[in-house]
Amino acid sequence: MSMTQPTKPDNDASARLLSGARWRWYEILFWLAAIALFFVFGDFIPGIPTRLMLLSEIISLGLLALSIDLVLGYAGIVTLGQGAFFGLGAYVAGLMAKNGMGGFPLSDPLLGLLAAAAVSGAAGFVTSFLVLRGSDLTRLMVTLGVALILAELANQMRWLTGGADGLQGVMSSPILGIWDFDLWGHTAYVYSLVVLFVCFWLSRRIVHSTFGLSLKAIKGNALRARAIGVPVNARLVAVYTLAAAIAGVAGALLAQTTQSASPDMIAFHRSADALLILVFGGAGYLYGGLIGAVLFRVMQDVIGNITLQYWQFWLGLVLVLLVLFVRGGVIGLMEGWMNRMTRRGDAP
Repeated sequence: MSMTQPTKPDNDASARLLSGARWRWYEILFWLAAIALFFVFGDFIPGIPTRLMLLSEIISLGLLALSIDLVLGYAGIVTLGQGAFFGLGAYVAGLMAKNGMGGFPLSDPLLGLLAAAAVSGAAGFVTSFLVLRGSDLTRLMVTLGVALILAELANQMRWLTGGADGLQGVMSSPILGIWDFDLWGHTAYVYSLVVLFVCFWLSRRIVHSTFGLSLKAIKGNALRARAIGVPVNARLVAVYTLAAAIAGVAGALLAQTTQSASPDMIAFHRSADALLILVFGGAGYLYGGLIGAVLFRVMQDVIGNITLQYWQFWLGLVLVLLVLFVRGGVIGLMEGWMNRMTRRGDAP
């Protein structure tokens, strides 16, 4: 008996990890709904115009918010610099497509994604050592400074980036030499959705692993995590590098599907919008950034159609009320509602 007792905590921890890693019914429903949108807004139903290009843009924003969720929601790193990696990935993919002049393989979209992930991840790795120093306010200023530096470089290096006009003539080759990007956005949406799912699946596997548990421990109390043997700095560098790579993939997606790359993709408001999207959806859930991107963009369009001049005021008011009265964003609100329903069902 004494020999089997020490392994029980490990078995319990493994059981919790396996339980958290299982796909829930609402997760499957989420991805089935994303697939259904292709047929609803793909100009297949009479009377419903195609909105697939807008949905592809939402996917890019959701993927950027997902990268912030990894560093903020799970590791506790406050950042305003993810837009820099987003824009860097967009320029890398755009330059590869432009210099390839439509020829395989330099302008192949998948190769552009890999290059964007590699370059953005390398930039994240280099700047991650700056993020390790200081408090949350210091990290916020450092990440913001890195974003501003890269934005100014993109604006000044006209010979490479096109300056304020951005890159022109960004034409990617057909995906795997088979599927070309059409004007209605069919290929762009399917391509973006597949890339989103792959990045999400990778992020989900990470946060439900022992590595993810160590990140939660660091977010809760870095000193205690270090005391029990968690390599805090190494974990933070790793997750920041991974998040930068995912942000680069998101930027590359937007550049490839819109066939353009401009300083707007690397501007400060890109990071601010993604952070608002994550807060709106709920940090620390992975799905928060995805749901937040959809609701943020829909609210932006709806409020903009009602009052074009004051849409930012009403959108900001909704966000302030959400932060004040709802913990965990929209997903936190849904989770609380489901918990209350469960307790009512269990009550005698």
